[in-house]
Amino acid sequence: MTSTTFDPLRHDSSLIARLDMLRTTAGRFPLSLIELGMRLAVGATFFRSGMNKLESFDTAIILFRDEYRLPLLPPELAAYMGTTVELGAPVLLGLGLFARLGAAALLTMTLVIQFLVYPENWPEHLMWASILAYVLSRGAGKLSIDRLIAFNMFGRK
Repeated sequence: MTSTTFDPLRHDSSLIARLDMLRTTAGRFPLSLIELGMRLAVGATFFRSGMNKLESFDTAIILFRDEYRLPLLPPELAAYMGTTVELGAPVLLGLGLFARLGAAALLTMTLVIQFLVYPENWPEHLMWASILAYVLSRGAGKLSIDRLIAFNMFGRK
């Protein structure tokens, strides 16, 4: 019978090598797909909300009057503005067309929601804000109309 001894250093190096290989493999995943996924995910959230308001705009006005209660804006105006942003900005974000403008509008809306409407929902708002801040600071990425425009106009990659 042969006896084998456990060598923790050899085992650790094997584990470290496997983890390093996994990290290297994961690093090959295209960032452009992650950026597109983030843009679509946060955009879809706002777009669905806008569609709900559009389906019953009278209910949306009541919602702005009774639940959201935004200061300085009449509920009707706030409902029109909110619905317009929730329907327009996600399209810009999803297509990557003036994506920074769409991200800025939705980030502003996220901050209003966080500080004036639903402060207890901060984990969800933090996720939205992080994605939107990424797009605002880095752009929409390779899979975007913005990228095509920049490439065609300025020859940038």
